[in-house]
Amino acid sequence: MKKLSILLIGLSVAACSVCEQEQHPNRVDSILTVLNDPGTSSVLVVAHRGDWKHSVENSLPAIQNAIDMRVDVVEIDVRRTADGRLVLMHDATIDRTTNGQGKVAELTLDSIKKCRLKALDGSLTECQVPTLDEVFELSREKIMLNIDKGYAIFDEVYALADSMGVTRQIIMKGTQPVERVMEDFGPYLGKVIYMPIVNLDREGAAEAIAGFQEGIRPLAYELLFKNDTSTLPLKIKEELAGKTLIWYNSMWNGMSGSRYDDRAETQPDEVYGSLIDTLGARIIQTDRPGPLIEYLESRGQH
Repeated sequence: MKKLSILLIGLSVAACSVCEQEQHPNRVDSILTVLNDPGTSSVLVVAHRGDWKHSVENSLPAIQNAIDMRVDVVEIDVRRTADGRLVLMHDATIDRTTNGQGKVAELTLDSIKKCRLKALDGSLTECQVPTLDEVFELSREKIMLNIDKGYAIFDEVYALADSMGVTRQIIMKGTQPVERVMEDFGPYLGKVIYMPIVNLDREGAAEAIAGFQEGIRPLAYELLFKNDTSTLPLKIKEELAGKTLIWYNSMWNGMSGSRYDDRAETQPDEVYGSLIDTLGARIIQTDRPGPLIEYLESRGQH
């Protein structure tokens, strides 16, 4: 099956005084306002696997760092253990990111929790592999969660979200055509938000977008293209202007042409500025959320 990503959003702030509410407006409501405004000039920041460059990928500290930075969305990866628990893990095995070995699907939660996550330099940390419910609790009302690798286990992800009262937080993302989305996820579409992922280099990309515009009119599209010579991104920007938002990725070269994080270190205008001004991005996923937020704040867009 093709990839389906799921994005989860926090509900409402916990009880606090009227004064505190005035000083600290509901963070999630503010983000939802941007998502629902196709004419917005604000840009939402997505931290890929959390703030992993200063912590550990797919860990609670990485998510907390993103929250503290006022990142809008954290992308995380979810898999199911042998005893049916949902945990954060990008790979099918725990070998690369922990001091343990084995496939997530063949290990129990208890055995996975005995392992420790590795830092970027390979050293062991005190961090454990978190469960999805732990992430829900940490992130509630504070930040959105884009849950990747959730296609085959979406019913379970949704059930957990429902049990914790966060079903309206979910945004699904996937590469399926509109007919497949409506067939497979029709019962959820009234409860969650769906964002199609469209590779503009593939034949029929423009027609796929037109189909979604006619069928479910999503709040945003994640768009991909490899080369700067592609003319379709500019055409799609014009076609979607004032109708829906555009999401681009800057993690590495070839996801949005030559607009990627490493280049942005010395050429932020040519990368982030171009994504925003030339291609119309209002959501950017990055491995360097801190510098991106600083850039956006300098432009008054975050």
